[in-house]
Amino acid sequence: MSSAHQELLRLLATKSFRLGQFKLSSGGTSDYYIDCRTTTLDGRGAQLTGRVFLDEIEAQGWKPAAIGGLTLGADPIVVATAVASGKINGFLVRKGEKQHGTGQRIEGFRDVGAKVVIVDDVCTTGASTIQAIAAAREFGFEVVGVMCLVEREEAKGRADVEKAAAPLKFVSIFTANDVRREHLAASTRHSAK
Repeated sequence: MSSAHQELLRLLATKSFRLGQFKLSSGGTSDYYIDCRTTTLDGRGAQLTGRVFLDEIEAQGWKPAAIGGLTLGADPIVVATAVASGKINGFLVRKGEKQHGTGQRIEGFRDVGAKVVIVDDVCTTGASTIQAIAAAREFGFEVVGVMCLVEREEAKGRADVEKAAAPLKFVSIFTANDVRREHLAASTRHSAK
């Protein structure tokens, strides 16, 4: 694991991971919640997010013209990665058609036929990621990869995303168990002081 990767995991564990009882967007409940935006919108967290996503995109050999995803979870990842790369563009997928102006669903980069990577912050059921894949393809992008920052490993999210993305690879930077382990380790280190 690179130092940027490890530092990003530490930030997620300390800034974004909470234990308790939480209702999820899927309608289920969980004994933990991961709010990635507290990390991806943090100055250092944004730098690390951009670096880690860019490193993974390069490792996969995807060579996209742009990355994007469903607003709001994808927004900071898109911007951080575009800035880190200096050459990859960003686009955001609205949750629905804009009802005024030009009525666009895709905002930002809009070159039909371009290779793109779909990103999201947390994947539970995969519904946001699947919606972004469908909107990107409908617009005319060629989706070459799919990524999330944290995969919750619950329900059938991965299977549903892989089905929607087929035959593409779905990559998660971290799993919820990775973040939980780091959170518990950080709590132990802190209480030992």
